[in-house]
Amino acid sequence: MATPEGLLAVGGDLSRQRLLLAYRQGIFPWYSEGEPILWWSPNPRLVIYPGKIHISRSLRRTLRRGRFRVTADRAFDQVIRRCARAPRRQGEGTWITSAMEAAYSDLHRIGVAHSVEVWESDELVGGLYGVSLGGTFFGESMFARRSDASKVALVRLVHHLESRGFALIDCQVTTDHLLRLGAEEISRARFREELAAALKQRTRRGPWVLD
Repeated sequence: MATPEGLLAVGGDLSRQRLLLAYRQGIFPWYSEGEPILWWSPNPRLVIYPGKIHISRSLRRTLRRGRFRVTADRAFDQVIRRCARAPRRQGEGTWITSAMEAAYSDLHRIGVAHSVEVWESDELVGGLYGVSLGGTFFGESMFARRSDASKVALVRLVHHLESRGFALIDCQVTTDHLLRLGAEEISRARFREELAAALKQRTRRGPWVLD
């Protein structure tokens, strides 16, 4: 019943119950301040399979140099705030409203929303956040204040998820940046099938510690 762009529903709220129900159906909120809540299920869907991430030679050099320190769930509120305020290319929009910040911070408190932080010395210079259910990580947003910082966050996240048997990383909508990192488009029907299988895994609640 979604539009060709993937818009499925309008309205509702951002309660934890509604958000978790939506994610389990492959639906996510995406709207701007002043708009009603818009719920999306795009076709095609962009995903990363943990074993298929592409790490360029330049990114491998960055990882080997050890310039950045990477943590998880140490600064969730800071990460989502930086993502909300990060400059976006035309078309991506600044969609993380104050209500969204509060809703995902609530999911973090119950142990299903997580952040990965990238530090240079004691400065937070990159990171990402998303929702983890079963064997799926639903990526929401990332930011970088240094070159490669968000890519480092993603690579460390992927390695963490792969070591724990995660099947799928949902990237939601297609960007050239994520395609270069190994993301691929699949149909909505295939995504829903793979999501249903991945959700049979147990959801690991609570703070993450990266290996």
